[in-house]
Amino acid sequence: MNIVILSRSRELYSTQALVKAARRRGHHIKVLDHMRVDISLNERQNKLFYLRQHVRGVQGLIPRIGASATNYGVLVIRHFIQQGVFSVLQPEALLRARNKFACLQVLAHHGVPIPETIISAAGLSGKDIFDILGAPPYIIKLLESTHGNGVIKVNSVPNAAALLGQFIQSNKRTIIQKYIKESKGEDIRVFIVGNEIVASMRRVPAPGEFRSNLHRGGVGFKVKLSEEEKKISLKAVKLMGLNIAGVDLLRSNQGPKVLEVNASPGLEGIETVTRVDVSGKIIEFLEQSI
Repeated sequence: MNIVILSRSRELYSTQALVKAARRRGHHIKVLDHMRVDISLNERQNKLFYLRQHVRGVQGLIPRIGASATNYGVLVIRHFIQQGVFSVLQPEALLRARNKFACLQVLAHHGVPIPETIISAAGLSGKDIFDILGAPPYIIKLLESTHGNGVIKVNSVPNAAALLGQFIQSNKRTIIQKYIKESKGEDIRVFIVGNEIVASMRRVPAPGEFRSNLHRGGVGFKVKLSEEEKKISLKAVKLMGLNIAGVDLLRSNQGPKVLEVNASPGLEGIETVTRVDVSGKIIEFLEQSI
């Protein structure tokens, strides 16, 4: 099978892991930087070009689209699909998951537990927001933050109000959430391929840090999921229309809550911690879907 991976760099761990997994199974694989793909279309045909070469004969597509390249990445994915290529990631699902509030809207509407969350266009006063959320701390996030960037913990109402005001003045859309104290900054990453949970880990933040991201010094451990955590994770991914996803859960006093659904989750942390060949699972899913 001819497979294309869309990735900004073939040197990234996740890209390399997928290339090796595909080659072990005898597939022909190319890595294309989606930001260097040219698109041609008219009412009769669609074409894709990479470094001036016509791209054709592709059966399977694995998009690895970062937040900064979402919009153009969506166009490239859609063009491949319109040429009859099977993609493990649908463009509409990527757009829905990439906007953090849109993701939470869908989940909350269907009864998936999430932290109390507010997005405001300055219609609510700071007092209104904090009355809804209750006492601090709070988490303030940029709508399209990734890897913990643009995520800030504030411990007082005045600081939160000042920060929100700064974001509003600079036209940066943010969401504010109640901080789940009992989680102590820890979260659970659940990795799902198809309709199967293939791996999971507990992430613990570094001392003095509230974000559990491993590249920020966090540490990962294998974890056994409860039946409720499994059920919620699978439901969240299904609602988002994703085939491959990383679901981030918080363990609260009220039970598990979904913090985020990642449409392009990294493989290095989950494979290193769990020793599960997640990249191989992704290639297997692609094989079974074509």
